[in-house]
Amino acid sequence: MQLNQPELSTTTGTEPANRDATLSQDCVFTVLSNARRRFAIKYLNQQATDDCVELRDLAEQIAAWENDIPIEEVTYKQRKRVYTSLYQSHLPKLHELDVVEYDCNRGTIERTEAVGELDVYLEVLEGNEIPWSDFTVGVAAVNVAFVFAAAMGVVPFFTGNGFATAAVAAGLFLVVALAHTVYTRRRRL
Repeated sequence: MQLNQPELSTTTGTEPANRDATLSQDCVFTVLSNARRRFAIKYLNQQATDDCVELRDLAEQIAAWENDIPIEEVTYKQRKRVYTSLYQSHLPKLHELDVVEYDCNRGTIERTEAVGELDVYLEVLEGNEIPWSDFTVGVAAVNVAFVFAAAMGVVPFFTGNGFATAAVAAGLFLVVALAHTVYTRRRRL
């Protein structure tokens, strides 16, 4: 009598909960509620889209970020602590929610399309940066002042020419929108 051996899975053993679906609000909040999961997403976003990431490399980078040190200064203990939590908890959760493809036997992680849905929640300002919403309000205020000055005849070139005033205002907003688009794509977290 032969016993059928179960096939060994090369993944975490859980199937993604929302295959072919967008992330629900609860899913987004679950994913982003933990700093290590946010760091994992940040790291994956910094890699080429089709790259497979090694768990060891991910753990080392997250340990460096958490301890605010260069990656070369990460100790074995720091890396191991992060590695263990990623392996046992965070990556299986991200895989279950279909944010990553995680193969725990091989120690590899790949992004899924769902990662892109999290970008809007992960825009973080560094240092003395001005939020884009504040910058856009500033541009709008400059435009209003410009239009008011033109209407009052302070800016003689645009006096009586509403089209020229509108074209300058629209052009300014177009430049700001293009700058924001380029900036956001370069700084994906």
